[in-house]
Amino acid sequence: MTTVTAPGISMTASALRRLYFVRFAFAIVWALVMFTTATHLGPLAVTLLVLYPLFDAAAAVIDARSSRATGSPTLLYLNVAISLLTAVGLAFAGASGIPAVLRVWGAWAIVAGLIQLIVGATRREMGGQWPMIISGGLSVIAGGSFIVSASGDNPALTTAIGYTIPGAILFLVSAIRLGRAVREN
Repeated sequence: MTTVTAPGISMTASALRRLYFVRFAFAIVWALVMFTTATHLGPLAVTLLVLYPLFDAAAAVIDARSSRATGSPTLLYLNVAISLLTAVGLAFAGASGIPAVLRVWGAWAIVAGLIQLIVGATRREMGGQWPMIISGGLSVIAGGSFIVSASGDNPALTTAIGYTIPGAILFLVSAIRLGRAVREN
């Protein structure tokens, strides 16, 4: 198991641990509420869809500020910009229907997933990052499937819900693993 060896890394790991617990809780609550509206693309569903990347942008800002001692936050700030653009894109796509929403959501999942994979890989020495690397890779694959499903016979918002739950679980696993790494040092 990789361990935390420097004070800056230990502080970053502790901050990320708290952030990952919050991200887990948000994603689970979001999925539960979204599940109640997933049958149609009404105002509540569009609001929830826009809210998710906005939350991701806020989490990336917190992550970037917490991580300055351990590396460059450039990719995290790129993620902020992409998530903000996605929120705007989802607001407009909501007026065009579920296929448009799935295309925007899919493109975001691909790009954000690549960023998460790269950031996780650069943080391996911190410990607890394999779930983030896996989550990033799964996000890329899921994003592609959203784009493909948008062209199908019956595109559904439930695919977005299915995307967030495994991601939430991987954030929880990473938070737990980061806690172990911090306690060991």
